[in-house]
Amino acid sequence: MANKLNCYNKVMGLYRFSPIASEAELYKVIEYLHKTCHELCFDVFGKYLPVAGNVGIFSHYDNEFADLSKLRSALTAGVPNYNNKYFKLLEPITISAQGDIPEATYEFLYIRNPDPYRSQVGDVDFMLNPSEHEVFKRGLTTNEFHNKARIFSRPEENMIELFDTDKDVLSYVVTSPMSEKAK
Repeated sequence: MANKLNCYNKVMGLYRFSPIASEAELYKVIEYLHKTCHELCFDVFGKYLPVAGNVGIFSHYDNEFADLSKLRSALTAGVPNYNNKYFKLLEPITISAQGDIPEATYEFLYIRNPDPYRSQVGDVDFMLNPSEHEVFKRGLTTNEFHNKARIFSRPEENMIELFDTDKDVLSYVVTSPMSEKAK
């Protein structure tokens, strides 16, 4: 077990970016999530899906969560929207295209509390039209990954969760943009 942990630390680093304490570090993480989540999306779907407009940053330490919450307060409208955890950015963050990975704009920011069961850097949501989403879900089960995808455990969310043990990110596939959910 120690060798596997050491390998993980050498490849990705334990909590790759944590603790995140500055706006510059936050933007670096968002760029990383944009790239790596798109790669995961492509691995599963064979194409890049459009983003839903939100990005989630996973904190791993209590002090990091406090620092990220202060950053979020400075960067967002300050009033939580969807699920009382997504905050609308005052200035959307646009990440330019990188090779074949498309440009995307993020309008909502989520900072997650430390969770001992979530070591990932964060997540990005992607959109798939409702009929394709439903067809894809038919080949999946809840809480059991099949080809890097599963039905997310909260059925009311109607999300597909993407995960790869070789990537330190998560992605979710939804049917509508965050701006619609946040209304």
